Amino acid sequence: MTILKPVKTPLLLAILFFPLSFFLATGVFAATGVSHEPLDLTSSTVGFVSLILFMIAYLFVMAEEYTHLRKSKPVIFAAGIIWAMIGWVYMSHGMSELAEHAVRHNLLEYAELMLFLLVAMTYINGMEERRVFDALRSWLIRKGFSFRQLFWMTGTLAFFISPVADNLTTALLMCAVVLAVGGTNTRFVTLACINIVVGANAGGAFSPFGDITTLMVWQKGIVHFWDFFDLFVPSVVNFVVPAAIMHFAILNEMPVASDEVVSMKRGAKHIIALFLATIATAVSFHNFLGLPPVVGMLTGLSYLQFLGYYLKKTKHKCAEINGNNKDTVGEIVAFDVFKPVAKAEWDTLFFFYGVVLCVGGLGFLGYLSMVSELMYTQWGATYANIVVGVLSAIVDNIPVMFAVLTMNPDMSQGQWLLVTMTAGVGGSLLSIGSAAGVALMGQARGKYTFFGHLKWAPAIAVGYAASIWVHMWINSSLFT
Repeated sequence: MTILKPVKTPLLLAILFFPLSFFLATGVFAATGVSHEPLDLTSSTVGFVSLILFMIAYLFVMAEEYTHLRKSKPVIFAAGIIWAMIGWVYMSHGMSELAEHAVRHNLLEYAELMLFLLVAMTYINGMEERRVFDALRSWLIRKGFSFRQLFWMTGTLAFFISPVADNLTTALLMCAVVLAVGGTNTRFVTLACINIVVGANAGGAFSPFGDITTLMVWQKGIVHFWDFFDLFVPSVVNFVVPAAIMHFAILNEMPVASDEVVSMKRGAKHIIALFLATIATAVSFHNFLGLPPVVGMLTGLSYLQFLGYYLKKTKHKCAEINGNNKDTVGEIVAFDVFKPVAKAEWDTLFFFYGVVLCVGGLGFLGYLSMVSELMYTQWGATYANIVVGVLSAIVDNIPVMFAVLTMNPDMSQGQWLLVTMTAGVGGSLLSIGSAAGVALMGQARGKYTFFGHLKWAPAIAVGYAASIWVHMWINSSLFT
């Protein structure tokens, strides 16, 4: 085994970092003078390198399905390098406190988002562990609906469950039903999966809890909790229009019924009730106490912890009453709250960290001001917000929405609701445009594909345009 000698390490580091230090020196340090305002680095080498780094990182994110490289890794790396270069530049100008303040601001925004989502994911994982979703799936299969009925039922359930649960979990649940009853009927599975993706994304658009974009807008305090429901009718239109077009492509046949019965574990209904109580707590903390919603969500996590303690302490007593001491589909299974916490989508949570820090860094460099000037001043808010939705079908809606929030353009309530909706439902235009679509391509591999979804993109685009028109019509008073 060959061991590198310590003396070689400084030389190796010098070789690796000399090109970067050279570019930093020639591209940025030419600026002179100290200012208390952030530096405009959009024309500097640091700015160009940061843009290239972010684009390369996001190419890896988009290619995750093929490279199997988790999406958090490239964006976290890019975020660290971008802020390292920013810190170097500001340190050289004696302005390190400005960079420190900026990165701390971004970290605070991420912490609020991450902790909020962590609580929500814990509750969803808790319900999954208690077999809530399995019971719902088995009930749908036992009912013996036709393919057309299942098409509408799974899409409608996706629409109404995603405002409370996240659209990813909802889509996976409904897709499991479709795969169970669809069998070898590839046409039905493809159309039903498209419908589920559209329904889940549309349903998440009118609720602060339905999508990351709506959550960010609500936590920012730009749109109040109840104001999101002004988007209910446009969201219904966004879902129903493409579903009605696809309806006629499904043969009205009966699938093979199943008699499978799944029982929920003890405490399942309590977790559902506590999740609703947690949402109410978060809303109350924000609306009535003026505190960040994440404080209410973390308070709600304690409800689940107390329930877990109660279930653990009463497990043996209940087993004796029911004559069952085994952890069967049982009903008598202790609940450990930290197991759902451990099963949270940590890759997704760290991906949000990378996105927030990357976009925040590009904004601090001055790029978001340039984009805001182009889109919201030259194009106008309406066209800009429609384009945001189209971009979210190609690039994930999270960095797009965070960029808009960082720009903070001067817009009416109607325009903020418009960009919230378009960023949420625009991802339905392509299968790679939302987490729900990407997940279903993996779950229904070979049946729900990128090109299968693309074939029906015109129908989805009609729904997208119709929802925008309906919003601007019924909520016209909000655009003044």
